[in-house]
Amino acid sequence: MDEKDCRLLLSVSEESSLTRAAERMFMTQPALTYRLQQLEKEFGVPLIDKSLKGARFTPEGEHLAIYARKMLSDLHQVKEQLSNIRNEVKGTLRLGIANHYSLYKLPPLLKQFRELYPEVEFAVTCALSVEVIELLMRDEIQVGVIRGEHPWFECKHLLHDEAVCIVSREPIDLNELPKLPQIAFQEPATKAGGAAISPFREAVAAWWYERYDRSPAVAMRVDSYETCKEMVRYGLGYAIIPGIFVTDADRLHQQELIRLDGQSVRRNTWLVYKKSVLQQAAVNRFIDLMRTEGTQTGLNGN
Repeated sequence: MDEKDCRLLLSVSEESSLTRAAERMFMTQPALTYRLQQLEKEFGVPLIDKSLKGARFTPEGEHLAIYARKMLSDLHQVKEQLSNIRNEVKGTLRLGIANHYSLYKLPPLLKQFRELYPEVEFAVTCALSVEVIELLMRDEIQVGVIRGEHPWFECKHLLHDEAVCIVSREPIDLNELPKLPQIAFQEPATKAGGAAISPFREAVAAWWYERYDRSPAVAMRVDSYETCKEMVRYGLGYAIIPGIFVTDADRLHQQELIRLDGQSVRRNTWLVYKKSVLQQAAVNRFIDLMRTEGTQTGLNGN
């Protein structure tokens, strides 16, 4: 079993679908299925439970997937340690980035870093913040960027924060808000299934229920801030979203959420990592870049 086999097993484990796992591995499904059959012959045990719908591992398959994860982690560490023996800035940076940041902020930073250190490659996973934390805990990535307040007890640096706002076509009297149609943001489901933990929704709910004794009049729920904004632009209701998603060109009215104690409801973006990765030259340089250029980029908004 080689490195590619380890990645194949992890893809099947995380996707629970041979089709999606094959797409992730850039191979055909028949080729992936054939390799799984070869591994079954090599180890003499069934790996896939064919009686269940989808691609589910047998207990033996799950055990082998756990070993594959550890094998890949050990291999990454050895490669990085060998590179750092001569303090060379090279190797592969494994990053987990919250979806919004990866779309708007990350590309110019990666371009700048590659110009400085052309021997560094990037392996970027774009995911929900809660999934980025999980990847970091399992050492599948070295550095993460998350949005919102998620539990993380190692190194953490604030990249930027922005106000959470009521966005509407026209100014709104807050006393009338419960009567008006709301375009509600709803966190998309995680890859593991189920709704993601949503500190954003909790913060908005805390603001709402200290002011009103009834729930908002939700007209529709969407899983994208951009979609919320577009619905507002077409006069279908108001939305409560981070202000960073609205520009002057949108010509929409914004009103910050202010708690009764005078505190503004904010949406933070954090750089997170383990202290141990600072020993790796490429990771150390990238974190330095993010703490300077990444912070400035974030504060500039869109």
